[in-house]
Amino acid sequence: MRELQVVNAAELALAYAAAEYAVALDGDALPLRVGRPAGDLEAYWPAARYLFVSAWNPASEPHSESANRAADERLIARLEAAGIPRHAAWAQDAAGEWREPGWLLADLDDFAANALARDFGQAGVLAWSRGEPVRLRMLIARPADAERSDYTDWVGA
Repeated sequence: MRELQVVNAAELALAYAAAEYAVALDGDALPLRVGRPAGDLEAYWPAARYLFVSAWNPASEPHSESANRAADERLIARLEAAGIPRHAAWAQDAAGEWREPGWLLADLDDFAANALARDFGQAGVLAWSRGEPVRLRMLIARPADAERSDYTDWVGA
């Protein structure tokens, strides 16, 4: 497991919460937003729990395209070995200046989800249960200056 050192965790959480997320399912791009239900996705791909995770840019530090692709290949191999269902997904900022591929996974418990994200150096993921709003889960300690949010959970190290 990696020890993450994030320069400004409060700003990072705000950026993650404001990002636009989507999942590719049979040619459609179904949107995901922190704080909103994902009813269309859940109707299309029923599961008890969902997790959006990426292997790109660990600790929110930019990495080369080749390093990110290699990390993604390791993540895919791990998911396939464990038999974890997945669909291609991505995150992007509203201005379109940043886009990062990832995966939407189904039915991982919180322990497995957190361990997977931490193993790939991620500071945050989206995680929620069917019928509930999408939540941002920050895998780093909540800084004192972080704004309170009804849909952001800080689970620390």
